[in-house]
Amino acid sequence: MNIKSTLLAGIAAAVLPLQAAAQDLTLRFGHVGGPGSLFEASANAFAGCANGRLGDRAEVQVFGSSQLGNDRELLQKLKLGQVDFSLPSSVMSSVAPEFGIFEMPYIIQTRDHMRAVQAELGDVFQEAALSEGYRIIGYFENGFRHITNNTRPITTPEDLSGIKLRTPNGEWRVKMFQLYGANPTPMALSEVFTALQTNVIDGQENPYAQIASQKFQEVQEYLSITGHVYTPGYVLVAENQWQRLPEDVRADLEACGSETQAVVYETAERLENELLEVIREAGVSVNEADKQAFIDASAPIYEEFASTVDGGADLIERIQALAPDS
Repeated sequence: MNIKSTLLAGIAAAVLPLQAAAQDLTLRFGHVGGPGSLFEASANAFAGCANGRLGDRAEVQVFGSSQLGNDRELLQKLKLGQVDFSLPSSVMSSVAPEFGIFEMPYIIQTRDHMRAVQAELGDVFQEAALSEGYRIIGYFENGFRHITNNTRPITTPEDLSGIKLRTPNGEWRVKMFQLYGANPTPMALSEVFTALQTNVIDGQENPYAQIASQKFQEVQEYLSITGHVYTPGYVLVAENQWQRLPEDVRADLEACGSETQAVVYETAERLENELLEVIREAGVSVNEADKQAFIDASAPIYEEFASTVDGGADLIERIQALAPDS
């Protein structure tokens, strides 16, 4: 074999493993949602879009029900390259302070309002994520949150007095329920059913999709429709790992992050109607809360956010200005 043939053989030997590696690129999407949850539907829709676009260049595989870790563990695993995507919501307020704006009670009124916020202020949240080593490639949702418990119906904030209520990990949700008089207890979603069943906690707050998919209706007596917080879900990647992906793969994944949002919102609206009936039919007593009473009681947490978060007052003002009734 001459020198030219030897070089060509060497190049071929080097290229073939790279081609195989590209075709065998597996991207793992971890989330905490259970079977039947909005998170499951959202992640699966994203994976379907991505795999259709990527062909044999890469494959997105979805792992729900906290199989790859809870929200905090998934954030760590993203940076370690052990997971490629996660779908955090409330926990993002502990990643960068700007995300705490979505913890302000009743600040997001509708999904159209959220779309307007994303369009107008998306750069603010992307910069906040990047400053902590993450990148948002899509906005999904967790949804409008309501309170369940085994003590009493919740009509006004005063009814929460003394109730031990599970919350996600996030300082503003804890502060909000402390303000209302509850005893907030941060806990991973995967631990909540057992904690409710064994009376370690009295209640929790979540969108219908999480309540029903986690089967909380089996261990809760009351559902109070408060709609106190709308939590976005973020299709999140670690920036250091993201930049290692081929440019064309990144482009297709970003396109799916954007395209899948419409499916997520449509699914969320449908589940809101269907799952409220599932919860009610399980024997849970349902009541409408006095939302204005909760809004009136929430003024101090807005004031604290405005005074302690850099740019917080401006964020509040800009988001409220985008509300449909403003």
